[in-house]
Amino acid sequence: MSEFTIDVNEENFDSVVMKSDKPVLVDFWAEWCGPCKMLTPTIEALAEEYKDTSSIVKINVDDSPAIATKYGIRSIPSILLFNKGDVVEQRVGAVSKDELAGMLDKIIKG
Repeated sequence: MSEFTIDVNEENFDSVVMKSDKPVLVDFWAEWCGPCKMLTPTIEALAEEYKDTSSIVKINVDDSPAIATKYGIRSIPSILLFNKGDVVEQRVGAVSKDELAGMLDKIIKG
C-alpha cells in the first residue's frame, strides 16, 4: 500500500470516512481479486495527487465484511465516493484514473 492511501477497517471507518471534512474515495478490494490488483496503481496515484484535497482509502472486504454488507458491495473492486458521510457516487470494476479523478473533481471543484 502506498504512503498516501489509508487502510480502513470496522474500527476506524467512522472516524476516517464518515467524519471526514474532505471527500473520501473508498476502494473495496480483496487480496485474491485480480481486477483489484490491477486497480491498485491507479488508486495509489490518485491518493498521491489528491492528498491535499481528499482521502483515498482501501477496505479489504474479507477483513471488514460488515462495512461491505452495509453498503451493498456485491462485486469488487467497488469504488464509493463519500462526501460529508454520504455516498455520492459509486463505480464497480477496474475504473480508469480519469473517471475516478472526474468523480473527485466534481466534489472538490463544485
